[in-house]
Amino acid sequence: QVQLVESGGGLVQAGGSLRLSCAASGRTFNTYDMGWFRQAPGKDRESVARITFSGGRPYYSDSVKGRFTISRDNAKNTAYLQMNSLKAEDTAVYYCAARSPASAVYNFWGQGTQVTVSS
Repeated sequence: QVQLVESGGGLVQAGGSLRLSCAASGRTFNTYDMGWFRQAPGKDRESVARITFSGGRPYYSDSVKGRFTISRDNAKNTAYLQMNSLKAEDTAVYYCAARSPASAVYNFWGQGTQVTVSS
């Protein structure tokens, strides 16, 4: 079991940056792959980025590739999403999630943090 709490969202102008954090409880954070997702009003939830339990093989959706960077610090039980060159279309609630490396399903989710990009 792991509990996740996101922070770092807010209002930013287009072209600006934000860094989201996802703090995890428990001593098994380093056994979970981590992902970041987002959901804009009226749209389906979208996978944004993911990273393996060891910090390898980062994946990015085409919509954020080259602008966002996912990372993790297993010593601090925290995952991050650095978001640069933000666009109005990045406006959404951002969620972090955890899954076992053996599973395709993210079983643990945070409550979400709002990111609003003004144009």
